[in-house]
Formats: sequence, C-alpha cells, structure tokens
Amino acid sequence: STTIASLPSKNRSLKVATIMNKFVAVFLAIVSVSSAFQLAPARRPVRASTRLNVDLANGKMSFDRVCREWRCKYEGDKATSESLEAIAGVVEEFLPAIKAVSKEAVVTRMVCGGCLDFKLLTTVPLEDFGPWEEKGFAPESDFLEKIKAIEGVSVVETQTITNMVL
Repeated sequence: STTIASLPSKNRSLKVATIMNKFVAVFLAIVSVSSAFQLAPARRPVRASTRLNVDLANGKMSFDRVCREWRCKYEGDKATSESLEAIAGVVEEFLPAIKAVSKEAVVTRMVCGGCLDFKLLTTVPLEDFGPWEEKGFAPESDFLEKIKAIEGVSVVETQTITNMVL
C-alpha cells in the first residue's frame, strides 16, 4: 500500500490536507459547531516546518496537537492495587512503541486514586495525527487487549481530543 511519505510532495500535502479535513469534520460533528474551525497559520513555530493550527470558538481558541487517550478503571487502593501494578507493566512494555508514533510524541500517565481512573495520553502534532490514525493508532489495539485481560480492569475506552499548550 502507498504511504504518505512515498507520495510526491504535492500529493503528500493533499493527502495530509484530506486527513485533516476528515478529522475537522468529525470534530465539528462532535461539538456541533460548524463555523468555529478554519485553518490558520501557526502562531508560533515549534520546529523548522510550518506547524498547522486549527481555530475554534470563533478564533478565541486553537489547537496544533491532537491527543489519543486510552483509559480504564482499576480496582483497589492506588498504593497497593494489583491491577494498577499490572497496568504499569503493560505501559512499560509498550512505551517505546508508543513514543515512536511521532518524533514529537508526548506520553502522559494519569492516575486518580479517588475514582480509580487510569489514563494514558499520547499527544502528537496535528500533522502527525492523520498518519497515526491511518495505522489504527498502533499499538493501541494490542495495548488495550493486554489491559482488558488484567483482573480488576474494567471500562476500557479511548478518546481523541485536541490539545494546545498555553
């Protein structure tokens, strides 16, 4: 199959634009706001290439990164939970592959001892999101299958959300 990187520069730009348009369309449907998005030039460059930026809230907010969240509930006290300990082992196993999805991937772990939430968030630049999505957010399915098999883990879910450092 053809990858974005193997396409000529003009076709690659069109492919990235098509992927971004699909993402924006889905996001618009979710928030039910059709006029809040428009592509805008980057406000501050993060690396040598031009950073893509999407405006929302009539230009009062924007985002240039997208986050994929994997979350679940665990059992027990956060300090002694066997299911949380097992999740930590799965994270350790998959972390190199997760970080490899983008040169600028940022992986964040969140644990709430009160509501027993575990979350692993992988944030990538907007331009890297489409290619990762085309690959099914690998290694998402393998990671989720492993944590689903852990005794005490329930409510395994995913979510895509925008992200912007302020």
